Amino acid sequence: MAARGALRAAVAAIPDPELPMLTIADLGILRDLRVRDSGVEVDITPTYSGCPAMEAIRAEIEAVLRREGAVAVAVRIVLAPAWSTDWISEQGRRRLAAAGIAPPGPAARPQRPAVGGHVALLPVREAVACPRCGSRATEELSRFGSTACKSLHRCRDCAEPFEHFKAH
Repeated sequence: MAARGALRAAVAAIPDPELPMLTIADLGILRDLRVRDSGVEVDITPTYSGCPAMEAIRAEIEAVLRREGAVAVAVRIVLAPAWSTDWISEQGRRRLAAAGIAPPGPAARPQRPAVGGHVALLPVREAVACPRCGSRATEELSRFGSTACKSLHRCRDCAEPFEHFKAH
C-alpha cells in the first residue's frame, strides 16, 4: 500500500460529482485520512445533510484507495463542525469562476444577540460579481440553480446568465 501522503493525494484529486471542475479537496469536504494496521479511514463532511453526491463520493474514495493497495477502507461521514463554503480553497474558487460559476463570498454569520435578548440578524447579502465581466450589477433570477447549492443570476451589464455557489 502507498504511503499516507500518496493516499491522501489520490483521494484529494477525486472530482466532485456535481461540480466536476472541483476536487473534494478544493471543495473542503475531505477532512482527514488515517492509515491504520486495519486499513485506511477517511473522514468527509457533506456540503449539506442529505447531499445526494455523498454515496458516489464514498464509492469513489473506496475504489481509489483499493487501486492504491488498501485492503480495508472505511469512509466516515462527519457532520460536526458543519461544512461551510469558507472551506472551499482559493484554487477551488478560481476553478469555479473559470467555469462561469460565481464563487461564494464569506459565509453569513449571525451577529451575537445584544444584552437583553434581542434577536440576532444575519448580515445583508452583497451583490454577486459576474464571473464573466466582473460587474456587480447582477440580479438573482432563482434561489435554486442546477443543484441546491447554487442560485441562478443574470448580469445587467453583459446580460449573461450565470450560477452562483451560495455561501453557507
